[in-house]
Amino acid sequence: MPEKKTAAKKKAKKQTLVIVESPAKAKTIEKYLGPGYTVRASMGHLIDLPKSRLAVNVENNFQPEYITVRGRAKLLKELQKEAKKADEVLLASDNDREGEAIAYHLRSAFADKVKAPIHRIVFNEITPQAILEAVKSPSDIDEAKVNAQKARRVLDRLVGYNLSPLLWKKVKNGLSAGRVQSVALKLICEREKEVENFIPEEYWTLDADFMKGKSKFTAQLVQYDGKKPALSNEKSVNDIIAEIKNAKCVISDIKDTDKSVKPKPPFTTSKLQQAAANRLGFTSKKTMQVAQQLYEGVNIGSNRVGLITYMRTDSVRISPVAIEEVRKFIGENYPKELPAEPIEYSVGKKAQDAHEAIRPTYVTYTPDYVKEFLTRDQLRLYSIIWERFVSSQMINAKNRTTSVDIQAGSALFRLSATKVVEKGFYRAIKILSSKEDKGVSLPSLSVGENLEPLKFYPEQHFTQGPARYTDASIVKMLEEKGIGRPSTYAPIISVLLDRYYVNRSNKQLVPTPLGRMICDILVESFPEVINENFTAEVEDNLDKIEDDKLDWTKMMGDFFFGFKDRVDELMGSLESYKGMMDEKTDKVCELCGKPMVKKLGRFGFFLACSGFPECRNTRSIPLAKCPRPGCNGEIVARKTKSRGKEFYGCTNYPECDFISHFKPINATCPKCGQFLVEKYTKKHGTIKSCINPECDYLHTSEDEGADAEGADE
Repeated sequence: MPEKKTAAKKKAKKQTLVIVESPAKAKTIEKYLGPGYTVRASMGHLIDLPKSRLAVNVENNFQPEYITVRGRAKLLKELQKEAKKADEVLLASDNDREGEAIAYHLRSAFADKVKAPIHRIVFNEITPQAILEAVKSPSDIDEAKVNAQKARRVLDRLVGYNLSPLLWKKVKNGLSAGRVQSVALKLICEREKEVENFIPEEYWTLDADFMKGKSKFTAQLVQYDGKKPALSNEKSVNDIIAEIKNAKCVISDIKDTDKSVKPKPPFTTSKLQQAAANRLGFTSKKTMQVAQQLYEGVNIGSNRVGLITYMRTDSVRISPVAIEEVRKFIGENYPKELPAEPIEYSVGKKAQDAHEAIRPTYVTYTPDYVKEFLTRDQLRLYSIIWERFVSSQMINAKNRTTSVDIQAGSALFRLSATKVVEKGFYRAIKILSSKEDKGVSLPSLSVGENLEPLKFYPEQHFTQGPARYTDASIVKMLEEKGIGRPSTYAPIISVLLDRYYVNRSNKQLVPTPLGRMICDILVESFPEVINENFTAEVEDNLDKIEDDKLDWTKMMGDFFFGFKDRVDELMGSLESYKGMMDEKTDKVCELCGKPMVKKLGRFGFFLACSGFPECRNTRSIPLAKCPRPGCNGEIVARKTKSRGKEFYGCTNYPECDFISHFKPINATCPKCGQFLVEKYTKKHGTIKSCINPECDYLHTSEDEGADAEGADE
């Protein structure tokens, strides 16, 4: 009997514990690995710096004082218990600095309790092949990468935990400041100043309808007396019309110009966020959440599949295997669009190139094939990733632009139409380039033909100032300036919104009064820290630490002591801004009768009783008088209970159920006297429209007090 037990023990299969970061990923990987493997999730960091104190020993080479994250001790013990039963432990957290740190801390937590060997595995995609190859080739933890994460974490802690108390003392309790977020806030505030300081200039354009036979088409004035027309006012346009309205109109030139259009490289994180914002209307945060779902795995029929490669990357590199697969797919489905050789894209100088570009794991899983298994948002994001990758390995497209010049006296009008003459990579694209296939058709025309002028259309415009940042444009700017990394773009925006330093209005990022005040204080007090160059330099140094070319403690020492001296100096010398945002009002507290004061809180302005703390009454700021006949209520901002979406309702609710989804502004309608609301349309941008449904008043940024008919919903 003992001999049989020994034989049975020898036949017992090796048990391996694999620890990943998320449960969804664990579920997918466990299915791929099969018997003998247990896959568990750490749910991110289990060991980190405490939130309640600095926890960095400045006197001891800036060593961090890590603790088990509050509420995560139970999970850590469960993982330790699983690890004790295993014959091998594989740490499979994400292949980036944060993932390396998670693996490092888990190994440290297991060291005295687990006898099994502990190794690190990494992969760029969650496919059976990638996972099995990773398991076959375990490695050690990259200590240099851990040091880079440690340096970033400690530096941000030193900055945040020194700046925040300064803001508490000088501005308001509860405020906070971060190294990278403050620079992003600076960019947004600087753009807002440009928007406010911009002075629009009037200019006019002139279009004209021409007729040939039964065909009518419109051309635009492009030259007058051989020069580009300077139409600064209505008189200058009318003078030209008066001169040419009876002139002979002749086609003076017809020119075809062909342009070769190259496909774009597959997505990096920043480019994906930009495309998703512009094409799908996604915020950066939403883009990364949906991409995470696609990466970790979704059920395609009876199979669970990781549909895309790792979504945090700054590289456009593609693996040779993926190149071979996509070229085979193109050859079978778009044979005429297959180039003779694979197309290579250059990796940017600042790219870490740790991962491939974002691409589908299986190119044969087309958007049409997977659409029944995905949510709407998953399908839309997957579609643009798939399209971008497949089209990146196809031949160029060719566009042909036909320009028709029409001479009318001293005026030259031009009509241009572009059409696709060789589709090339456009064949793989539906969402990313929705207009390429829609050419303007022209009637048959020839040089020397006479045309009949029908009508002139002078139109007044005003030059448009710089646009406020959106999620897409701020991410683009952060990337260009070397601020942050692929993993931080979305969190940077989220933090600014959560702190109420920035609001999102019509997809634009607008600094709040609180955000502008914080920005002014930080930039004026710490110009050497709150600037793009310092932040980019930090990123470069972190890369050097990861490459084992710089000691992280030296980086801390070079920065900290001068910074801390400046903080201590300002603690005594900086004037206090407390109370400066409070504003007296004519409103009276309905509870105690004392005047109400307009205050700035974390989530915006509100009214508070001046009798605080004896009276703690607060209420929302009234924005307008209720337009309902006989109602004496006021319109205030409210939020829905389910999603927290802002709307505007009457203070007399439920007696008065007036609701508007558009924000009232401090202006009355010149036609009917009711209040105006601010709307956003694709045609006009931001407009002011009357709240009265029976009034047609509309004011756009191009109007100078003029009325227009109808509101563009």
